[in-house]
Amino acid sequence: MPSQDALPVSLRSRWGRSPFSLQKLRQRLQQWPQWQGAMGMVLASLTLSTVVAGANQSGLLEGVERLVYDQMMRLRHSGSQWMGNELPLDDRILIVTVTESDLDQIGEFPLTDQTVAQTITQLQRHDPAVIGLDMYRAIPKPPGREALLQAFEAGNVIAITKLADHHHPAIPPPEGVPPEQISFNDVVVDGDGVIRRSLIIGSETARDGSSQVLFAFSLQLALHYLSAQGIEPENNATNPDYLQLGPTSFVRLQPGSGGYGRTDAGGYQVMLDYRHPIAPAHQVTLSEILNDQVDPSWIEGKIILIGPTAPSLKDLFYTPFTGAGVEETHKMPGVVIHAQMVSQVLDAATGDRALLWTSTPWQEWGWIGLWALLAGSLAWRFRNPVGLGITQTGLIFLLGITSFGLFLLRSWVPVAAPALAMVGTSSVVVASQAQQLARQRQMMLFLLGQNTSPEVANALWENRDRLLKSGQLPGQSAVATMLFTDIRGFSSLAEQYPPEVLLDWLNEYLSTMADAIQTHHGIINKFTGDGLLAVFGVPIIRHSHGEIAQDAAAAVACALDMATRLDRFNHRRQLQKLPELQMRVGIFTGAVVVGSLGGQTRMEYGVIGDSVNIASRLESVDKARQSSDCRILIGHDSEGIWPQIRSQFQVEDWGALTLKGREQTVAVYEVLGAKPPSPAPPSATPGPPIPKPLRS
Repeated sequence: MPSQDALPVSLRSRWGRSPFSLQKLRQRLQQWPQWQGAMGMVLASLTLSTVVAGANQSGLLEGVERLVYDQMMRLRHSGSQWMGNELPLDDRILIVTVTESDLDQIGEFPLTDQTVAQTITQLQRHDPAVIGLDMYRAIPKPPGREALLQAFEAGNVIAITKLADHHHPAIPPPEGVPPEQISFNDVVVDGDGVIRRSLIIGSETARDGSSQVLFAFSLQLALHYLSAQGIEPENNATNPDYLQLGPTSFVRLQPGSGGYGRTDAGGYQVMLDYRHPIAPAHQVTLSEILNDQVDPSWIEGKIILIGPTAPSLKDLFYTPFTGAGVEETHKMPGVVIHAQMVSQVLDAATGDRALLWTSTPWQEWGWIGLWALLAGSLAWRFRNPVGLGITQTGLIFLLGITSFGLFLLRSWVPVAAPALAMVGTSSVVVASQAQQLARQRQMMLFLLGQNTSPEVANALWENRDRLLKSGQLPGQSAVATMLFTDIRGFSSLAEQYPPEVLLDWLNEYLSTMADAIQTHHGIINKFTGDGLLAVFGVPIIRHSHGEIAQDAAAAVACALDMATRLDRFNHRRQLQKLPELQMRVGIFTGAVVVGSLGGQTRMEYGVIGDSVNIASRLESVDKARQSSDCRILIGHDSEGIWPQIRSQFQVEDWGALTLKGREQTVAVYEVLGAKPPSPAPPSATPGPPIPKPLRS
């Protein structure tokens, strides 16, 4: 039999192999190294960002992105008001409105050609730069047709036409107006009815099949005004397909740009950057012009737009400011929207205000991928649910701040798409980590399950980060109960049987004893060839006397269970005509330290302390004194546990013995068996009445 003198003990196997080695456990756990987790996180981020970018390009997120765009437009205006840097009204523009009051005063609906011609003539008296008439005048509305056509003979009056579309035919301009004074007033309306884009150049197909390029009403007015300042439209030097005005290149809106997906980007479109949520310039009424009640300085050298604002004329549109809780911003008249466009073109051509830049599909994929990668990294780093929730919330807040900051710099990038990618990526990473941890936990239980109880696996699992980092578990002081077993006369048996036969029945014996230990919630700390050391009370440290006494009682009950199992084991050996076995058990309760032993190349879960030595000595004391197949000796150094042992088990006092290698004596008792349960107290319920004898 191998010597048991080499204590303190650590895990050693029967025949030299460790069934429970922390080094082996560490190596197994590190089969999922950090770089593999990082690569999985990167792969999840790229996959989710690609999927979300594809969904964004297909238009699935377009509605949400447009709502975010509107909110940022409102916030920018509110912030400008609060900070005092709101853009002033554009004094280069004057809007002449046709209101309900004007229609009532003049008594015309619609306005006659004579009234329109009179308005233009009155404005021309004060030398405006250009006059734009945002009214269709293809059909004569007498009287005054000749006067209206004569008013158009001035080169600074712009008429409008409407381009044909899938639902409506084209509306021609007034007859006889030169082509250079004709523009279209079509506006681009998104699917939710909101105008966020500006169509500045379009084309019209004539009856003969030829195509004619037309400038938008707003662009035509701006070009007339800019020509006096020496700014003419040019082709961009880098991309000849782009319009260049002054220092600004009007980059054409591409399909899938910004938050748009399937939205039609036909024609030459740019994002409409509203100067003001109500009106970008001063407004006067038609009646005020006709009655000469307007300051001439508001007209001289200015861009004049004439158009209806009366609700009855139904030329009202939704804008990003609709729904902001302000009645004035619910709908914006078409002529005011054209004034917004004119102001934007003028600012861009003079370098005062940049155009709104929109991201391209490839830029959006990188933008979405960046945020997905950040979210995946945080989810991979923070396993704690609270920490993960805080970091993910902070990251989404950072996305909103960054996107709005870019919007203030005239850049529109998707917001909903990267937010969705972040949530999806973090969810996938967390789910992957949970699955990986479940596999690691299952692997750990598999490695430990045959040799110890699940408590050790749970303790190691709770300390897995420290274990994988340093390869060590911290030492813990505890009061535990040690149980040592050994087979009597094993050396003689080993001489009689070949090793392979000896190994077979020894494995069967140890497996039987291990089942008993696990049944009584102990852990197998080591096998010593033909014996073992089990510990009760670790790794979950006990603190009260009651808990320590329960562990001691469980160890004694386990030893009695071993005796019963040994009887069944010997019965099977008798049938096989093999010699019966006898075993000795030593049990002692005392102070120990539990933790990992060894270095980086060899680590084992050890139990050290004088209490381990005492349990070993109890098992081997006075080997000849054995009255049964399983001798069980117990000792203790805690008076708090002894009453519970005496109340549950029958013991025989061996007195105070001096054990090998020790100077102090130990009180030793032999366990004879479990005490029978106490009889139930007599019932207080009265029994049936005793019948009285019959009287003669």
